[in-house]
Amino acid sequence: MDNEKLVNENFIHRFIAEDIAEGGQYEGETVHTRFPPEPNGYLHIGHAKAVCVDFGTAEKFKGKCNLRMDDTNPTKEDVEYVDAIKEDIKWLGFDWEDRFYYASDYFEQMYDYAVELIEKGLAYVCELTGEQMREYRGDLSTPAKSPYRDRPTEESLDLFRRMREGEFEDGKMTLRAKIDLASGNFSLRDPVIYRINHMSHHRTGDKWCIYPMYDFAHPIEDAIEGITHSLCTLEFEAHRPLYDWVVENISAPSKPRQIEFARLGINNTVMSKRKLRKLVEENYVNGWDDPRMPTLCGMRRRGYTPESIRSFTDQIGVSKVNSTVDYSFLEHCLRDDLNERATRAMAVLDPVKLVITNYPEDKTEEFEVENHPNHPEMGTRKVSFSREIYIESTDFMEEPFKKFQRLYPGNEVRIKSAYIVKCTGCKKDESGKVVEVYAEYDPDTRGGNTPDGRKVRGTIHWVNARDCLDAEVRMYDNLFTVEDPDGEDGEFVEYINPESLVILNGCKLEKSLGGAKPEDRFQFMRQGYFCADSKDSTGDNLVFNRTVGLKDSFKKK
Repeated sequence: MDNEKLVNENFIHRFIAEDIAEGGQYEGETVHTRFPPEPNGYLHIGHAKAVCVDFGTAEKFKGKCNLRMDDTNPTKEDVEYVDAIKEDIKWLGFDWEDRFYYASDYFEQMYDYAVELIEKGLAYVCELTGEQMREYRGDLSTPAKSPYRDRPTEESLDLFRRMREGEFEDGKMTLRAKIDLASGNFSLRDPVIYRINHMSHHRTGDKWCIYPMYDFAHPIEDAIEGITHSLCTLEFEAHRPLYDWVVENISAPSKPRQIEFARLGINNTVMSKRKLRKLVEENYVNGWDDPRMPTLCGMRRRGYTPESIRSFTDQIGVSKVNSTVDYSFLEHCLRDDLNERATRAMAVLDPVKLVITNYPEDKTEEFEVENHPNHPEMGTRKVSFSREIYIESTDFMEEPFKKFQRLYPGNEVRIKSAYIVKCTGCKKDESGKVVEVYAEYDPDTRGGNTPDGRKVRGTIHWVNARDCLDAEVRMYDNLFTVEDPDGEDGEFVEYINPESLVILNGCKLEKSLGGAKPEDRFQFMRQGYFCADSKDSTGDNLVFNRTVGLKDSFKKK
């Protein structure tokens, strides 16, 4: 896919174009962005938008994009998440090349910048507890306060050094920036920039017991790496004055510009890492890569393509207004992509045997069929046919409703790519369930042709009972029954859809699917799009996940 087409013109690009033009802030400079995820969970579809904005913007301007792990909080970080994030970004089709960093790479420099602020009289050690800070925070008509604001510089320097050396317990002291206690922007009311946390870090071990706050660390990281444009979501808009304050008041090697855009919201799901972690840790789902999860690894396992996700993020665009996108539009983008790339195949998910009574018992023949009707370059495959085949149980009715055009006694249908058959009856078990359907074929209609010109309205798919494969098929649906599980009264897990996963056993697949490799994608005729499960499907135990149905509800809406 052409990257120029992938990322449409938007307000971010207009700002950047002005910045790098003659007389602009970054005239003649290479555009340099970054994607800075916190390694405390797996990336989800919301992060995919940020990935596409950060990396896509760099691509558009022939610039560079760094990947940086924001590991300033040691309480929830894990190398497992780091590896998963890197894999997901590569899967989406982006590359940070040799520009992979950790926030923890800069801990020593951040400490030095904090000391610089103290020496300039722009930071001080505060001994208010968290509860006291909230109490003294003030409101729009009342300034915040701290009895430690005028603490002598030398005293704050000494206390900050002792904080680093581990002399004080968690919560005893913080380092606060000295900005404006009366500011209408509460993020400027002397925000905390360092806190004590005696916890081992996944990279630095026990070297540090004080850690920088994100609003202090992030602009420093950007400045050190030479980032020109720090693109982030709207919740950081109110923090931009603090971002600018930090880089303007330290001896930073560069002055990045922060630009905010609306984050992605999709209905019928949740994208809070805390809530996703709850789903995983309390076994509401089967891990981070459960195909019902909005995580990129879950979507990949379900059968989503990176192209469909990039197309989705491109088409929803970049704006300054938060909104919620209908999940069906994501499926629409996926369906459009799979329609072009998925190999066609036949699979019977709820099988009943059809016996063609006038077909020779010892005969088997083959039909050559296209793998894709619009792409002859995808070749053909052979499907075998014999006296007994499997069809969907719903393709037969002993007493049909009006306009039912499939099999019922006396009616003719096309067996896809094979013959026209006429139903002659059925066999039932003691409970009245149909266990076999009977029909007779017309040998002059090979390939489904009608040389005599008679009209046959119904066409059904099938697989040969003689050589078909057994498989498990997992039918996935929305994880939640309501559009906004976050906004409903009660705990969000109360709205988990009990039918978000339905497992079908004993499904019958055409023989060609025996060679399916993990993540291979197919359109099962009349059923939808499916992929071979990347974890559980093997040559001896085929497992397919339904990615999305054939029906495009978005266009209908």
